[in-house]
Amino acid sequence: MRTLKLGSRGPDVMEIQALLKKIGYNPGPIDGILGRQTRQAVINFQRNNELVPDGIIGPQTYRVLEPLLMGYDTYYIQPGDTLWEIARKYYTTVQRIVTANPGINPYQLRIGQKIIVPYGIDVVDTNVEYTYEIMERDIRGLKVRYPFIEVGVAGQSVLGKNLYYIKLGEGPNQVFYNGAHHALEWITVSLLMKFTENFSKAYAEGRSIRGYDVESIWNQSTIYILPMVNPDGVNLVLKGLDPSNPYYDELLRWNDTGLPFSQVWQANIRGVDINHNYNALWQTYKELAEELGFDEPGPYRYPGPYPESEPETRAVVSFTRNHNFRLVLAYHSQGQVIYWNFQNLAPPEARRIGEMFAAVSGYVLAEPFGTASYSGYKDWFIQEYRRPGYTIEVGRGRNPLPISQFDMIYNNNEELLLLAAVV
Repeated sequence: MRTLKLGSRGPDVMEIQALLKKIGYNPGPIDGILGRQTRQAVINFQRNNELVPDGIIGPQTYRVLEPLLMGYDTYYIQPGDTLWEIARKYYTTVQRIVTANPGINPYQLRIGQKIIVPYGIDVVDTNVEYTYEIMERDIRGLKVRYPFIEVGVAGQSVLGKNLYYIKLGEGPNQVFYNGAHHALEWITVSLLMKFTENFSKAYAEGRSIRGYDVESIWNQSTIYILPMVNPDGVNLVLKGLDPSNPYYDELLRWNDTGLPFSQVWQANIRGVDINHNYNALWQTYKELAEELGFDEPGPYRYPGPYPESEPETRAVVSFTRNHNFRLVLAYHSQGQVIYWNFQNLAPPEARRIGEMFAAVSGYVLAEPFGTASYSGYKDWFIQEYRRPGYTIEVGRGRNPLPISQFDMIYNNNEELLLLAAVV
């Protein structure tokens, strides 16, 4: 990780600001700028943790911050320790410690025994620009805190980033949620990751969410979540174009809009719009795209040289074929609309389910038109399986949506995500 000091900017600054605020310091606005107020918060943190109080986040300060960012610490039992005392020291609960340490006996702790101690804070921050690295670390943290979830890799992106999936539940009814086919739409990753954390926490605590019995969902269904389909594109939007990128020169040429990548780039790192790269009337879309001038790599709408030309697309197709999904949700932004059909191939129940989703979310149920009518993931799923598939466009405004919309987006979609697993 890079050293951060006064004047540093970026998503990594934003995540440190979010953490400092979460643990009781006051970094000022969570804006990704390490200004004087954030520097003072860092100094206060350093003083309280016996670090050099210089306001610079270097290796030693990162060493202390890292467990907090991960959401847990590793602890070795000392003479006289009890889980109750350890929980008090970490501002957490005995229940959380027991959840993270399956099989532990609170009454038979052994001196030197290694345990995981989750902090009394959530892992997933919803007030930060959600990069691939933040997602990756959050997935690791959630897996340690909630060892009953399963984590795997569906494939790799063009640049070799893992396409992580998370498995919640063990029931026969399989459903699949994915996000961020489009780079500017990274807020959908935050949505799916926060749902993962809230669902896992409720299951561990034996709680319901919005009246839904989470344990019952866990036993009845299996929810697969692939939160970030396009990690290379997301990082390009949020972190900018690095000269070390193997497509550096091409990307500068492909982005002929005159605007920064952070405002226009939806494609993957090879300039292919992944959500137009599926083999669902791909040739029809290709001809339409050429008429509109999208006949070569660029920020959006170029469908690629042939269907499934991109590793991200192939990974999602393969992952789908290797499971038996009863229903899929592909999350996008924006518009507060739910698209449900493709060439009238959706089964009769698809509209009924879509109307239920619209009722709980407040979104409008609609059929796609124009360029949105072809070669997307839900189009391909409906075509191949004749089962319910939905593209859900969250939020309102212009992409990328501001993170300030997150609470509204989550509130609109939490029940939909629960309902999709049982409908």
